[in-house]
Amino acid sequence: MQHKAITSTQNALIKQIVVLKEKSRERKKTGCFVIEGQRELSLAIKANYQIKSVLFYSELISEEQVSSIIPADTELIEISKDVFQKLAHRDTTEGVIAIANSKSHDINTIRFSSENPLILVAEAPEKPGNIGAILRTADAAHVDAVIIANPKGDLYNPNIIRSSVGCVFTNQIGLGSTNDIISFLKEHNISMYCAALQASVAYHTQDYTSPTAIIVGTEATGLSDAWIMSATQNIIIPMQGEIDSMNVSVAAGILIFEAKRQRNFK
Repeated sequence: MQHKAITSTQNALIKQIVVLKEKSRERKKTGCFVIEGQRELSLAIKANYQIKSVLFYSELISEEQVSSIIPADTELIEISKDVFQKLAHRDTTEGVIAIANSKSHDINTIRFSSENPLILVAEAPEKPGNIGAILRTADAAHVDAVIIANPKGDLYNPNIIRSSVGCVFTNQIGLGSTNDIISFLKEHNISMYCAALQASVAYHTQDYTSPTAIIVGTEATGLSDAWIMSATQNIIIPMQGEIDSMNVSVAAGILIFEAKRQRNFK
């Protein structure tokens, strides 16, 4: 295993990592992104992401500890306190920061391990915290895929990785336009249940035990007309308070776990 040290915050690699963290354009151009934290790095490795370099701060984690969780041929770099503080977004980064290669998330790369898939679709989610929470929910329910329609941002935004607690690596994720995703679901004979106010029925009255996609939109605008028109059924979560919407990740959790309950959590 290669091992070198960087002590200057002006080092070219350190500057590159800062840009990768801050600029979606740079992540897309280079095909690289930044991972912070032992758990997140371990999940990425388990998901067969290619790790280019791992930086560690020896006051928080030893070289032996880092070596035990990364592939043997990974470049290992010890960094100083100043460098670590420049790169680390949070105190709980645990002394580990890595550069990894991103993956393709074209919807046509999605493969179903069963003949009865359960899919969570989110249209145009904008807030990294909501996307991260949706991915955590999807991981907890062990859905077959998460598909993001008309994505507004970059899946490898550090805030998404952080808020998903690494679940951006544990889920099979597809990206595409709403129309392409609708065509994909139809091709695979997957029923579409759209969370919407129009022509909807209570979510718990529907049967989700056959191939199913649960589709949620943003709190501000809901789902686009293409989804409403293509839905097998529009569904609604009955609400008894003063407001008429709830956080998209909460709604997704309620709907997905109803489907899991009907499937006896299989």
